[in-house]
Amino acid sequence: MSRSLFFTMLKVHGKSIASYTIGSTFYLLLIVMIYPSVSNVKGLNDIIAAMPENFLKAFGIEGGLSSLSDFLAGEYYGLLLLVILSIYCMTTATGSLAKLVDNGSMAYLLATPNSRVKISFTQAVLGIVGLFIIIGVTTLAGILGGEYLIETSDFDKMAFIQMNVAAFFLFFVISSYSFFFSALMNDEKKALSLPAALTIVFYACDLIGKMSEKFEWMRSLSLFSLFNPIEIGRGNEDIFMFCILFGLIGIAIYTLSILIFSKRDLPL
Repeated sequence: MSRSLFFTMLKVHGKSIASYTIGSTFYLLLIVMIYPSVSNVKGLNDIIAAMPENFLKAFGIEGGLSSLSDFLAGEYYGLLLLVILSIYCMTTATGSLAKLVDNGSMAYLLATPNSRVKISFTQAVLGIVGLFIIIGVTTLAGILGGEYLIETSDFDKMAFIQMNVAAFFLFFVISSYSFFFSALMNDEKKALSLPAALTIVFYACDLIGKMSEKFEWMRSLSLFSLFNPIEIGRGNEDIFMFCILFGLIGIAIYTLSILIFSKRDLPL
């Protein structure tokens, strides 16, 4: 890895990483502060139980909302975080390679003593570090928010941490295939649109599979089917194998991406 390139690109992407970190933290704390008013609504779980079963299953609240962890998992980790971090992963990966090739900046990087492998590896590490920072700060904010912003005794901090660890490995895979398309494409727009389309398909397959028993098989086609924040937040799901599996998939795709970028012809 090139340290000089890493810190140079960290300055370039620093504002973006900070923006996503602040946005993620803000929305999470907002949901934490809303929780007391929602939890005090009488008969809330009765209202939820009266909703269609497939609808509840689609949003992971078929067991009701019994704690702050449930509320965060359903309201934030089930949708908002997926949107925020998917956009981060795709835009950062595209900006790491494809954008530089498209606008001609890659020629200047290749003119340095750094090899293609070192350049692409450094760019991959940058995206992963940014992802770690966003989720790490979000996790810390959630713990502090649950501890000091509201009065609640139903917040399982360890389960919340596990929820975030699982989210990191989920987006590690999303960032890896986003980086793959960035390494493969010369056009910035194509490099961004392909992982975006794939992520939307993954999410749609998971959502449709949850809402209809007839199409439940579609969930097997989606990465998101293995990420169940509510069950993790309730302490009912062991994330160890999930993290191992997604970690290996992400490493394999990143490795393949770096090898492809190091060998292919570039329009320089």
